[in-house]
Amino acid sequence: MTTGKTTKHAASVPFDAAHYLQADDIPGYLAEVTRDGDTRALPLALRTAADVLGMAELSRRTGLNRETLYRTLSKRGNPRLSTVAAILEAFGLRLAVEPTDRHAA
Repeated sequence: MTTGKTTKHAASVPFDAAHYLQADDIPGYLAEVTRDGDTRALPLALRTAADVLGMAELSRRTGLNRETLYRTLSKRGNPRLSTVAAILEAFGLRLAVEPTDRHAA
């Protein structure tokens, strides 16, 4: 019985958005991640943005030390609101509060 030839495939690698983003893309990327009001994706998006910019540069822009940034942006991190605001400011963004469609005047 013949089974035919087997084809070897390259090993798959996890998708990493940081490979496709440029520093100039980050403000739009972060704004789009939060556009629907679901904040669960924001920590991952901030980690991705930090990977693109580099932790040393993010530290310089925020005034926060690198250890704080690494801890804050880790998978188990729980950033303070002031830290998130400082990171967003480093990318030319700020936090804003707006009414939801349900509560719009």
